[in-house]
Amino acid sequence: MPTLFPLLSLSLLLLSLPSSSAFEYSDALHKSILFFEGQRSGKLPPTQRLQWRGNSGLSDGSSANVDLVGGYYDGGDNVKFGLPMAFTITMLAWSVIEFGDRMAGEKDYAAAAVRWGSDYLLKAATVSPNALYVQVADPNADHRCWERPEDMDTPRNIYKVTNQNPGSDVAAETAAALAAASIVFQHSDPSYSSRLLQTAKKVFDFADRFRGSYSDSLSSVVCPFYCSYSGYQDELLWGAAWLQRASGNATYMSYIKSNGHVLGAEDDDFSFSWDDKRVGTKVLLSKAFLEQKVAGLQLYKVHTDNYICSLVPGSSGFQAQYTPGGLLYRETGSNLQYVTSTAFLLLTYSKYLSSSGGYTNCGSTTVSASTLISLAKKQVDYILGENPAKISYMVGFGGKYPLHVHHRGSSIPSTRALPGHISCNDGFQYLHSSSPNPNVLVGAIVGGPDSSDGFADDRANYQQSEPSTYINAPMVGALAFFAGAATA
Repeated sequence: MPTLFPLLSLSLLLLSLPSSSAFEYSDALHKSILFFEGQRSGKLPPTQRLQWRGNSGLSDGSSANVDLVGGYYDGGDNVKFGLPMAFTITMLAWSVIEFGDRMAGEKDYAAAAVRWGSDYLLKAATVSPNALYVQVADPNADHRCWERPEDMDTPRNIYKVTNQNPGSDVAAETAAALAAASIVFQHSDPSYSSRLLQTAKKVFDFADRFRGSYSDSLSSVVCPFYCSYSGYQDELLWGAAWLQRASGNATYMSYIKSNGHVLGAEDDDFSFSWDDKRVGTKVLLSKAFLEQKVAGLQLYKVHTDNYICSLVPGSSGFQAQYTPGGLLYRETGSNLQYVTSTAFLLLTYSKYLSSSGGYTNCGSTTVSASTLISLAKKQVDYILGENPAKISYMVGFGGKYPLHVHHRGSSIPSTRALPGHISCNDGFQYLHSSSPNPNVLVGAIVGGPDSSDGFADDRANYQQSEPSTYINAPMVGALAFFAGAATA
């Protein structure tokens, strides 16, 4: 007989969580969304809450007579990288789709964060026929400076993929982002939602018809920063899965069933990130099998279960690495991106399992949704301060958090505090300063500790101290889950 952890409905699972939490998840949720206002590029709206930021990048695209104003800077620099930005929007949208009903008063702010990115992606996809603009600024030039976004005087070159120089990875991820965003606005703004979905279809068709990796087409400016190491096949399957969910069009389900075996459906890969979408796709497609028993999709549940088993200590298939303090550990650089994405997938899959009476098989052990929730909670709590260093890796949350964040705008006095122009080289005095950042980048989750739970609050150590939008985006959904649980 297999060992069986009892299955509970999602509502009962929420009630079974501890009634008094050590953390104010609703406050962490609020701050995790607020962070995106600190990453905005373009003309800031009257509703801007992080007041130390100002307008920036107002002429982006003008060198080619196109409008590429807006969007997000991905981390602590002033480049707009299309692949991580699109993934960020997909994950923000997925967070709202799955857990928006648990966000209470934060849902509108989360939707606004999605829209700031989807507005930009719409521009990037429609300003020129047979092209998708995928980057603004030369990162090599940008990284030779330490400047506030408001002071940028580095080249704002623009880069695109075309049918002659394809980028199926970035294009299919853009399609996924637009499709996911269309679901967010389906009821609140049907016209906008329709425009997002129609554009997503066109961009996906472009990605599929003209296949190739954008790392090959634009290697000098996307590598080593955001090379598509996993190739473009995973994004094509991911994009199709989101278009199927957003449109309900049987064409995309047929595409998935016909092409899945050559696009990574049968691969077991145990990380989910801006680069590799295989696990996320399997979780997403498992929903259709679990809840609707769609024929031909059982494979995705099997491989999702393999992923889950890789995370559960003591189970067959376990292969994850955890730090002595219990943090999932994948890589030295920006490890928390894998932690937040994993926590989100665990909670999302637990929701799918709970709604269908399903479970995960790990050899002779059957793992229930409640186990997945417990695993995710441990990771979320570690980030918020339940760790050996007793530090919150979310800036501005808790009594102790990183003060020397690797972030240009946060580390240099704001234009309000210091109105004069700070040039490329003059900014380095702030990078090397031992003083805390003068502007608190509230809600930012930094790269995080090493494999021994060690963390250097050092601005120069970008691997540990740099935040990014794709670390925060899945954390929004995870925090919404637990914020909702606390008030259930």
